[in-house]
Amino acid sequence: MEVKNAWLERLTWTHGKASLAAMLALLGCGALLAVSTNLAKFAHQLNIIPSAFLLWSLAGATVLLFAFTYWKGEKPPTTRSALEYYVVAALLSVAGSNLIFFSAVAKVGVGFVAMAISLPPLLTYLGALMLGMETLNGWRVFGVLLALLGTLVLVSSKWSDPASDSRWIVLTLCGPVLLAAGNLYRSRRWPTGGSPRSLAPGMLAAATVQLFAFALLQSEQSIALNLAPRELAVLALQSLVFAGQFLMLFILQRVGGPVFLSLLGSVSAVLAVPLAMWWFDEPLLSGLLPSALLIGVGVISMLVGQSPSTRS
Repeated sequence: MEVKNAWLERLTWTHGKASLAAMLALLGCGALLAVSTNLAKFAHQLNIIPSAFLLWSLAGATVLLFAFTYWKGEKPPTTRSALEYYVVAALLSVAGSNLIFFSAVAKVGVGFVAMAISLPPLLTYLGALMLGMETLNGWRVFGVLLALLGTLVLVSSKWSDPASDSRWIVLTLCGPVLLAAGNLYRSRRWPTGGSPRSLAPGMLAAATVQLFAFALLQSEQSIALNLAPRELAVLALQSLVFAGQFLMLFILQRVGGPVFLSLLGSVSAVLAVPLAMWWFDEPLLSGLLPSALLIGVGVISMLVGQSPSTRS
């Protein structure tokens, strides 16, 4: 009996430690994502091309994470499955989605982009259901429906704005689809023996190569940078933000699971919108508050319906 109680106490302590680590990683990663979204708009105001800003800041983050990984005595795995993991995860979670968001902030505003980034929990849950990674749960279905309603309120509000470009609204909404697919892929295909510290630099390196190839297909100007001190300072700051963001992303993926991980968009939206209003004097979208309320209640409903088995 004493042995059983000791085992239960250890299990409870371990689960509590993992939950605390997941929550801290969620808050930290969401905060850095909010800063990153606003830095993308600031870079646009400095006339830095979005593809160039994303490419070189990711390259800087890759160098930082490789240095950190080797300092910790780890090496990114180079097996065939790991290389496949880097390429696909980079395309979905970094290169494709961030290229959309970094380009969209100047077209639809930080507020709309931030709210779009809060949508992956719904898409991730639906994808997890289809892949058999989750079971049907009434609370979570209710949460999905509420958040989808909130999304419709936001999109209709933005669509009715005469100054909005409907093409960029649709393109921005493609970003959360890529993020959700990335959340599911990284959980499903996590390489054997890979740690968060060892996998993050490999994914960023693959994303840097992909963006470099994409930029060259566009034009050489797509990777051109103005090497003025202010531009370099913003680029260095974004590299640091990316390094911390993606390192915590993998930690969160490991201890929280794909659906809990996808909540970081909601955390980011809570911080990114007021930051954009303060920094850039962005007006508050007419549908933002009711949309945020519906999405927020939907996310809470999804958390209520989360069983211990879905958290890892």
